[in-house]
Amino acid sequence: MVDHGVVVRRHELTDQEWELLAPLIPRAATGRPRVEDRQVVNGMVYKIRTGISWRDLPERYGPWKTVHERFRRWSADGTWDRLLAHVQQHCDAVGPVDLTVVCVDSTTVRAHQHAAGARKGGQDRPGEAIGRSRGGPTTKIHLACDGRGRPLAFTLTAGNVNDCTRFEAVMARIRIQRCGPGRPRTRPERVVADKGSSTKIRTYLRRRGIKAAIPERIDQVNGRIRRGESRCRLDKTAYRRRNLIERCFNRLTHNKALATRYDKRARHYQALVTIACLRLWLP
Repeated sequence: MVDHGVVVRRHELTDQEWELLAPLIPRAATGRPRVEDRQVVNGMVYKIRTGISWRDLPERYGPWKTVHERFRRWSADGTWDRLLAHVQQHCDAVGPVDLTVVCVDSTTVRAHQHAAGARKGGQDRPGEAIGRSRGGPTTKIHLACDGRGRPLAFTLTAGNVNDCTRFEAVMARIRIQRCGPGRPRTRPERVVADKGSSTKIRTYLRRRGIKAAIPERIDQVNGRIRRGESRCRLDKTAYRRRNLIERCFNRLTHNKALATRYDKRARHYQALVTIACLRLWLP
């Protein structure tokens, strides 16, 4: 039961939002008293939005160690991914998710010096998605959004990884479950990307029957001219919608814990990004 007498402060979940998330929050295995889940999740949301350290969380969210421990545990068991999939499914049932146009791009996030230095080793720690680039240590978020600028799927890599290498991985993560029978929705009608995309991406989209609104680089254009081939046609009307993903990144990086990465573990930073994506889908 949701306590409708709860005072909702800034950056906290409303009653309607909590009703949608509560069924998928893992329950305690024992009957010992503990801090309420809604109180703890609000603490996580507050931390993401403001960018403060876990130790500096206001007391109204309970002991900071409790909030951090549940965040760490739910990051490891896939709770946030299930919540995001559940909310996307709910939104698709209320009003179909717009897959007429899907925009794909990436943004580079500076990694703070505190994010470096994670211990090496371990079977589940092949890398922490931090690489060296011109601005120092960075992490890159590769993301796809729908026709309303809502994040569908993303992956994390080191900041020096080329966007083209992760395009198929991002597309493979697009999966909108249906409330009733039927396969998940995984294939958009058209994909919009910038001119940095390669010929391999166009081939991948053509093989899946997806239209591409991707301008050619000048070297590709010159190569076609030398070979006597015609240029690829660009749907300029569809390409103008590429600003959807720019606006999506802008809304995500309003969360200060995402604008600069402080987390040593990639799975923790990925969980923060997932929660921020989740909030953009909530009614």
